[in-house]
Amino acid sequence: MSNAELEREQDYITVLYGRLDDLRERASARRAAILRQTGGTHQARLERDNFSVMYSQQVAQFNAAENGLCFGRLEFNDGELRYIGRVGLHSDSDEYAQLLMDWRADAARPFYLATAASPGEVRVRRHLRTRGRTLISLDDEVLDLASADPSRHEGLTGESALLAALSASRTGSMTDIVETIQAEQDEIIRAPMPGALVVQGGPGTGKTAVALHRAAFLLYTFRRQLEKRGVLVVGPNATFLRYIGQVLPSLGETSVLLSTIGDLFPGVSAVGSESAAAAAIKGRPGMARVIATAIRDRQRVPAQPVRIDSDAGRLNLTPRMCAQARERARRSRRPHNLAQPVFAREIVSALTRQLAGQLGHNVLGGSNLLGQQDVDDLRRELRDDQAVRAAIVGLWPVLTPRQLVSDLLSDPARLKAAGTGLSAEDRALLQRDDGADWTPADVPLLDEAAELLGEDERAIRADKERRRRLQEAYAQGVLDIIGRDDEDDPELLMGADIIDASRLAERFDDEENMTAAERAAADRTWAFGHVIVDEAQELSPMAWRMLMRRCPARSLTIVGDLAQTSDLSGTASWADALRPYLDDRWRLAPLTVNYRTPSEVMAVAADVLAAIDPALETPRSVRDSGHQPWRLEAPAEAFADAVGGGAVRLAEQAGDGKLAVIVPAERLDELGKVVSSVLPGTALGADPDLTSPAVVLTVRQAKGLEFDCVLIADPALILAESPRGLNDLYVALTRATQRVGVVHPGAVPEVLRRLAPVATADMIDISG
Repeated sequence: MSNAELEREQDYITVLYGRLDDLRERASARRAAILRQTGGTHQARLERDNFSVMYSQQVAQFNAAENGLCFGRLEFNDGELRYIGRVGLHSDSDEYAQLLMDWRADAARPFYLATAASPGEVRVRRHLRTRGRTLISLDDEVLDLASADPSRHEGLTGESALLAALSASRTGSMTDIVETIQAEQDEIIRAPMPGALVVQGGPGTGKTAVALHRAAFLLYTFRRQLEKRGVLVVGPNATFLRYIGQVLPSLGETSVLLSTIGDLFPGVSAVGSESAAAAAIKGRPGMARVIATAIRDRQRVPAQPVRIDSDAGRLNLTPRMCAQARERARRSRRPHNLAQPVFAREIVSALTRQLAGQLGHNVLGGSNLLGQQDVDDLRRELRDDQAVRAAIVGLWPVLTPRQLVSDLLSDPARLKAAGTGLSAEDRALLQRDDGADWTPADVPLLDEAAELLGEDERAIRADKERRRRLQEAYAQGVLDIIGRDDEDDPELLMGADIIDASRLAERFDDEENMTAAERAAADRTWAFGHVIVDEAQELSPMAWRMLMRRCPARSLTIVGDLAQTSDLSGTASWADALRPYLDDRWRLAPLTVNYRTPSEVMAVAADVLAAIDPALETPRSVRDSGHQPWRLEAPAEAFADAVGGGAVRLAEQAGDGKLAVIVPAERLDELGKVVSSVLPGTALGADPDLTSPAVVLTVRQAKGLEFDCVLIADPALILAESPRGLNDLYVALTRATQRVGVVHPGAVPEVLRRLAPVATADMIDISG
């Protein structure tokens, strides 16, 4: 490429950045002007807040587009040039000419779909690589069928740019693939929004990247529908969410809520741990019935009459009275807490009749001649009587989800009564101490309980009113501090002259200033416009119930790989998982090309996949690494040292990239210390820092992540730790983009026989 061509493209990129700067400055200035405005009607203040949020989002989008603003150009047969980038930019002239096309626009699709075999109207596709605002290289693809090379991957677009991106060292954070999206990925990203789309893809097929870019595309295309309700992206763990956390901001989208299943219940931090068997029991669909039964068990009918010493006299609450009140409350079809007033009303009415009868007999010699007003007075008196209220609460208590589930799991008698479908062994596994930390598997149970208990709207309104009064009192205190002193000039405007306490409190109301994502995170009942689930094969039936409540429109993108299911309560069939909610109203979109894992590693992984299910197909790798996966057998007494030696060697080969040492869960602490001693700065723990050069983690922690080099320690124990050990080993093998090594004590598992044996860790230098 001539220097003149580079200079011409650099000049154009400079123009684009100038336009970006201009738009960013305008948005910032408009937001600043709005923030300076005060007073006006409530509607005017609301409009100002909306415009402030809009301009703030625009600034965030322009900031996100700073790196890699323009990355491609299409040249059509008629001579048209179309530049493709992260945002759309137009000139400021009367013609409003398009300077840069947003990659999500329909007219940008040829950049991802055109190939030499099917170029459409595209003659040349140009890839532009920049560093900062400087153009550093060009790569032209002449899409001319006559000159197409049959040896090339004709199904790939931008092959050189794609392979360069795949071969680059990992950084510990996922980057977007907006420059290298492939045709089968583009079809899924731009698929229609309504309905449920299941993206089934093997390791390295770009499932996660596709899901995140689909979120960005949907927000671009259906902004009006989604900006108020929001988009939820669910991932398997906090490490994974941090790994993908910069992708959507880099695409200009900052209003998407990223969450794990364990974080979806406001106010609960699911940091506890438990056995896989206990988590699997909690994930069974039958646990919904257990929760429902546990709630009904709290709606008591006493075996004997309950004596109530009220202010009006001694009363007896009989089992029959309680049974009738309970039946009427249940017939109301209201959730437990919302049905309690019905129960209370029936109990008070029964006690009123009883007391009226007593008074009429005692005073009038057996004839109850009390008037209706007298009866109503008695009813009000009993309704407010502390002893009566205590009796009602004892028979039909108002419960919180945490209280119900904690009582259920910490009380063997309650669990036995509610869990008729649970064996004694199941109940023993579920048993926990009162006050123990919540686990991720507890969260769907809490959500189920919340749904069946219901929230008392009166209490919510009272709490909001209490917070409003506190905010106004604080605001009044602020105004008093900055108010007028006796010596102040009466002509000088003070804060209290411009705004009162009520309006000042509104301006700083946290809820009013929250984004849709922030409001959704704090609201269990929030209904999202679209939900994206990554690693969806790990969801239990109870987790699916919870997610479906958050998406009543059933607009979902479900991403996963059934061959990588590790959770004992996870999904074995998409049809089985979705049938209760969607029947057969969902679409399957397969991803078949492996962009991450080199062919040498996938050849080994294919043996593991065949052992899982011979009918499953291995995704086709698009590249070779030139490095054969290896295995090192070490005696038990020298095993830890061999792991350390293998880690050091692979870390050297990774260079500036990342090394992951994947170990059995029960050996995490032991081998983590070994690797840390030979590779200072190694990250480990429940939520390791993926930006470290090396990290020691379990298979569960490695879900959805990728590293330059991977060392697998003790694969036989990984297989033995879980009934789905083969799935775990398959996951571990397919995390690498370059090299894989295995260190094993004793004989190597049969499924890994294809690995090339080496003698010592110091001799590990295998090339194809």
